[in-house]
Amino acid sequence: MSETLYNVLILCTGNSARSIMAEAVFNTIGKDRFNAYSAGSHPTGIVHPLAVELTEKLGYPTEKLRSKSWNEFATPDAPQMDFIITVCDKAASEPCPIWPGHPITSDWGLEDPAAVQGSLEEQRHAFQNVLSYIMARVRLFSVLPLAKLDELTIKREMDNIGQMKDS
Repeated sequence: MSETLYNVLILCTGNSARSIMAEAVFNTIGKDRFNAYSAGSHPTGIVHPLAVELTEKLGYPTEKLRSKSWNEFATPDAPQMDFIITVCDKAASEPCPIWPGHPITSDWGLEDPAAVQGSLEEQRHAFQNVLSYIMARVRLFSVLPLAKLDELTIKREMDNIGQMKDS
């Protein structure tokens, strides 16, 4: 018996790194549970090359990844979202569009690996750290019995997952 596929939109300001990697992780690790999309409040129009490199290592087809505006998902013909996850603090504090269907929201505030200055290896390390966090969070979210939980419980669990720290 197959479970419902839930639509999840991952938001960030520029939609070039964190949200792009989260989209790829949801669509790879969570492919049996989620259809994931990403967008930005002020998209850069470019997917960061290190985000592409790491998503390719996941085996996710990168030709589908693009930096786009969250306005694409606020139209009547857009897929109706079940979950909205912000992955940067800036996007979490910005006024968001009104999402059809009133999806459950959560903030998984992550440091921006694209802002790291330094050598290519230091930058790659920052991207890998963020990707590791995202992978752990998506794995946890993917095993929640969403169909059996009420909206408040799901919101609490999403927020708990979003607050994960190094152990």
